[in-house]
Amino acid sequence: MGSSANRHKAAHIAVIGAGWAGCAAAVTLARAGRRVSLFEAARTLGGRARSVDLDGRLLDNGQHILLGAYRATLKMMKTVGINADDSILRLPLQMRYPAGADGMDFVAARLPAPWHVGLALLRARGLTRDDKMALARFSTTARWMGWQLHDDCSVATLLERFDQTERLIRLMWTPLCIAALNTPPQRASAQVFLNVLRDSLGARRAASDMLLPRTDLSALFPVRAAELITKLGGTVSSGRSASAVYPAKASTDHVATQWEVHFKQNDSALCFDGVVIATGAEAAADVLDGIIDTGPLRALEYEAISTCYLQYPTTLRLAQPFYALLDDPQQAAWGQFVFDRGQIFADGNAGLLAVVVSAAGEAIAAGHPALSTGIAVQLAQQLQDPTLQTPLWSKVVSEKRATFACSPGLQRPDNNTMPAGLALAGDYIAGDYPATLEAAVQSGIQAAQRLLS
Repeated sequence: MGSSANRHKAAHIAVIGAGWAGCAAAVTLARAGRRVSLFEAARTLGGRARSVDLDGRLLDNGQHILLGAYRATLKMMKTVGINADDSILRLPLQMRYPAGADGMDFVAARLPAPWHVGLALLRARGLTRDDKMALARFSTTARWMGWQLHDDCSVATLLERFDQTERLIRLMWTPLCIAALNTPPQRASAQVFLNVLRDSLGARRAASDMLLPRTDLSALFPVRAAELITKLGGTVSSGRSASAVYPAKASTDHVATQWEVHFKQNDSALCFDGVVIATGAEAAADVLDGIIDTGPLRALEYEAISTCYLQYPTTLRLAQPFYALLDDPQQAAWGQFVFDRGQIFADGNAGLLAVVVSAAGEAIAAGHPALSTGIAVQLAQQLQDPTLQTPLWSKVVSEKRATFACSPGLQRPDNNTMPAGLALAGDYIAGDYPATLEAAVQSGIQAAQRLLS
């Protein structure tokens, strides 16, 4: 027993990619007694949810909303020593538009489920009786169906089948779908959308809460994860990208027992007992070329997300920490949500607004200056404040491959064909959720457990 335990403890595992999936995998492995080497190609940890330096300001490459249903993420943050009460602003489920806009005001009550949504629906402003009846019918029918479809379809088709009103689709379902799946309802998976609603609207009240990070995204988990990995005897290397993985040593039955990871820097290579590839899908396909069929990894299509930061005088303060914004079919360069970072963050963000443009392919086609100008006009109109049209400073951050396009019936990559000692991790791995932090963390934990078993 002792020699077996020592052998397992000595196992050296490489984790390629220090985004949220890679960090979750590395933490899980290190806490299980494995010697972990975590490698990240960029200089900053966090992958597509990281801090960035914008003109001397430490901001994020995108404004994120977490859900109370993200149990794996919240547990992993607690594991690395993050106090959620200090690091996250917890708000009840809500869809609130600025008072001057022709929107709605929907806020979940502090009651047990499902009464929290029922009372919110009764109190909701900006919805007609038909709108409210349609929303109640959707929730009731989805629960009766067990949040499960026999055949996947688009969210738009699902909403049509459930007789949702045009106003409710515009004000509630479309922004929720785009925020959750980063894919427009016309081409978004209804089943994945129902999965998200099942674990939020259809679960306990706290699961539907909206969680806003109060610190930069790298500090929210990846940096603390790296500290714990180092404390447990592992190493963390940034600015180091893998180019390929090859079998290094085989047993008598020709099954690889060690894997050689080749790095682009100095054409170097290191040998490991196991490897978790936690990069983006395209990079993973390059690393695994010749080891597995990389077709599913290369077949994924992508959606962009842009975040527009606009600095105003520090006296600016919105009436709420964030608002939904009305869309305009004639304006591609408009956002769906605006966040008052001065309210959300403890300090250093007074007067700074962040506007999220999901499924942003068309929005960034005209360039960042046009996007900033369009969003400033949108804010001035909907918040009824002409001064918002001229920010003191603005900056747009775009992730052209922020998430995979979450289309109906999409066959996502999985670990079923991976050789022993290798595992994939990433928010694109097959699972119930779209490309979210929760999907990334879950995949990292599962990849680690695959190697531990």
